[in-house]
Amino acid sequence: MSPLVQRARANRRSDSTDQHWSMLVFESLSAGIVAVVVGLSAVLIVVGLYVIIVWPLTFWDLASLGLERYSSWVNIVLWSVFAGGSMGGYWCFSGAAFKSKAKVAIRAGRSRM
Repeated sequence: MSPLVQRARANRRSDSTDQHWSMLVFESLSAGIVAVVVGLSAVLIVVGLYVIIVWPLTFWDLASLGLERYSSWVNIVLWSVFAGGSMGGYWCFSGAAFKSKAKVAIRAGRSRM
């Protein structure tokens, strides 16, 4: 046989789930954007139901609630939802959510009474 055939190959197996850090950041930020879009969609559904059902029946336009005092929190809530979605996306896309935890061995012994 040829000496090339007899040589052992280098055992360099790369992890197929390993991905480049830039792709992981892109996926994580995309999950944050999806979280914001889902949140805004939920708000639009609630407002739409209000406009279709409550307002035509009662003509209550929410002017007396004083929702303006909460306007400074909107920016903080949006960035928090984005950050939470990004962290959740990183947790899932990095594989940390799917790694199995080490099992703790439980010894079965006689109980003393």
